[in-house]
Amino acid sequence: MSVAKHTPSLGCAVLAVSDSRTLAEDTSGALLIELLEADGHRLVARELTKDDRFAIRAVVSRWIADPAIDVVLTTGGTGFTGRDTTPEALAPLLEKLIEGFGELFRALSFEEIGTSTIQSRALGGLSNGTLVFCLPGSKNACRTAWTRILSSQLDIEHKPCNFVELIPRFGEV
Repeated sequence: MSVAKHTPSLGCAVLAVSDSRTLAEDTSGALLIELLEADGHRLVARELTKDDRFAIRAVVSRWIADPAIDVVLTTGGTGFTGRDTTPEALAPLLEKLIEGFGELFRALSFEEIGTSTIQSRALGGLSNGTLVFCLPGSKNACRTAWTRILSSQLDIEHKPCNFVELIPRFGEV
């Protein structure tokens, strides 16, 4: 489990994308909340929406317009079925892609699930000064993303660089 650091507390929002679960059954979202709070961040919003690109986009659009939210985490809808639309829903909102996030996630995931990692379309990006990360719906994938990537990138003490130190500069023109 993570330990709280000297990082400024970031406002986070967690969106579960599922056609089959309720918010009460969202174990992946619950895990993300537990991990982000253990790292000293705070949950500002949490919702569940069906796997519909316009519903997903509507929730995340509202959140990236909210100055209290620094980080949006979605879980689910990143696979290859016809209903998996989270990347398509959010890509139009992203001003900058964080290509390295998906690449690193898949490299780390390969250590755990082998070639099945090619089915993950996890992605990250920046929109209106808000960091947005689309994670697969499994608890294990969410744990990998948080503990092996996001926890350190959302920690001001992580060197040589981290997202937290860049947040004030995201709005530069």
